Parts: sequence; C-alpha cells; structure tokens
Amino acid sequence: MHTTQTRGQAFCVFSRLRSVGLRPTRQRVALCNLMFGRGDRHLSAEDLHAEAQQAGESVSLATVYNTLHQFTDAGLVRPLSAEGQRTYFDTNISDHHHFFIEEDGEMVDIPAGSLDLGQLPEPPAGMEIVNVDVVVRLRRKAEA
Repeated sequence: MHTTQTRGQAFCVFSRLRSVGLRPTRQRVALCNLMFGRGDRHLSAEDLHAEAQQAGESVSLATVYNTLHQFTDAGLVRPLSAEGQRTYFDTNISDHHHFFIEEDGEMVDIPAGSLDLGQLPEPPAGMEIVNVDVVVRLRRKAEA
C-alpha cells in the first residue's frame, strides 16, 4: 500500500470493511483510507480517483466506481445526486441535508436543525420512506 497510515489506522480500516462484510483487498483498504481518513467528506468517484492517483495508488476509475457502489450497498457511504450525472458519496450516513455550490461543484452539510420539512407525504401502498435527501443549490450573487 502506497498511502501513509499507521498500524492503528490500517486495523481500523480492515475492521470497518470486515464489519460490513467486505473483504479488505488492497484497493478497498486504500480507497477506504482515503475516504475516511480526513473526517466527513463528500467525494465524487472522479475526486476519489484523483486522490488515489496522487497518493500513488494504481486503481482504475472503474474500480473506484465499483468500490463506491460496494461501500454504498454495505452502508458505509450515502450517494447524493446534484448535477444530473454526477453523484457524490457522503461519508456521513446520518440523516442530514446539503447545500450544493454550483460554481465549485462542492457539497456542504446544512447544519442540523436549520431546515424544517414539515409533513412528508404518505408513501404509496406497500412502500415506506427510507430517507429524504434535500439538496439546496447555491450560486454567488452577481455583483451589483
């Protein structure tokens, strides 16, 4: 593994992957370390791929996508859509909402308690609401 990490960090990554039923392969460990090594983050597959390349990890973009989908299925990350085709993966899987800064392509958490959704609609028969994702799109005001 090319990324710099301590023995404790490596154990934590291995434990995290095993706890959700994923085998800790070299590539999963490297990507997990990059995703979770700096606190809560919002990353696209392209962002994570670039970070992996910069860290000296040889992983293809397809491998990054596959790994992120495995992390999503295992409940390690939460996918967020903001720009049509682009999906961000949030390492904070708690219920919360986001600002999306259009010019920067950046996703930012909305502080807890600052958004009131009121009453949610009743789901169709046989369905239940699993999560509500609110993305508030922002752009800088034009200079007057």
